[in-house]
Amino acid sequence: MPSTKAPPRETDASAGASAAGAQVFLPTPLPWLAASLQTLVTQYTGHALLLHGAVGDGAHELALRLGQAWLCENTEPGRPKPCLRCASCHLYGQAAHPDQHWLLPEEMALARGMPVDIKPGRKPSRQIRVEEVRAFIDGLSTTTGRGQGKALVILPAEAMNGVAASALLKTLEEPPAGTRIVLAVSDPARLLPTIRSRCQHFRLPPPATDVALRWLGEQGVPRAETLLRACAGHPLDALGLHAAGVSAERWLALPQRLADGDVSAVAGWSPANALDALGKLCHDAMAAAVGGPLAFFDGAPMPSGLDLMRLSQWHRSLQGFARHADHPWNEPLLAAALAREAQDALRPPTRAAASTSTSAGR
Repeated sequence: MPSTKAPPRETDASAGASAAGAQVFLPTPLPWLAASLQTLVTQYTGHALLLHGAVGDGAHELALRLGQAWLCENTEPGRPKPCLRCASCHLYGQAAHPDQHWLLPEEMALARGMPVDIKPGRKPSRQIRVEEVRAFIDGLSTTTGRGQGKALVILPAEAMNGVAASALLKTLEEPPAGTRIVLAVSDPARLLPTIRSRCQHFRLPPPATDVALRWLGEQGVPRAETLLRACAGHPLDALGLHAAGVSAERWLALPQRLADGDVSAVAGWSPANALDALGKLCHDAMAAAVGGPLAFFDGAPMPSGLDLMRLSQWHRSLQGFARHADHPWNEPLLAAALAREAQDALRPPTRAAASTSTSAGR
């Protein structure tokens, strides 16, 4: 059950020095989160916090760091928490702290490198299930391992199904002494109102563009401004595109390649990534059709003669695909189908159709 072990890896030098060879699971601290983290540590003293922010801006990483700060044992005046030096911080970074609890779906846990106990033949869950929530609640009855209380990080909180969320309500309202809970969510409206009402709220601001670009450059992302724009300013999403092999050149070439019928333009992309890219392309194609600015493909050559009616039909079709994004698609066949749809939507209308459209508008 993925409740205490192991999201992403941390490369903090101080942690590595004291635990050489030990596996650590927190990411390297993201520079734009520092101010928000200290605000949460110093100004938010309630036992339950709802952290609202985009995954691509580091909302999950901030939630994990906050849990580490709550358990930090540093007493050095003027040093912010988490200190990343004390024994508690080291244990937390290795997912070995007796008082830490990370609650996330099995599928996400596997993607982050967590060991998950799944019976043969059962697919990993994409939800946080009620039995996982109840197991955590049962664990609160034990004494703390290091005397700093207990910290629970739930991400994404919207992954809790209705039964699981209801099981958490009493604990949110009256947790055992010393227990603090942070729920990271991209859209608070997807949570039960009774969950929202029991929490303090904090909205994670997006990083400044110059900070995000500097960080992406440090990660070795060339032409980072193009990929950052492609991801609506979310730097972790831009890094994900780069890691998936989508260069700035490949991104900017996408409109014309699809208009030319190049099926390989989205070959090898996951259904979710392909649908996201095509949805953004459809948005920008519709903007171009009415003379508006491009949001995601600025600088890309857009096909000429775009037809708004055809693009609107494509938009509705993409929405239908998106509603079934979790379906176990045959990915090569899906990519081919999506590419054919894109070509049809991006090609200019036939002469006869254009003439009919012009006549209708008189």
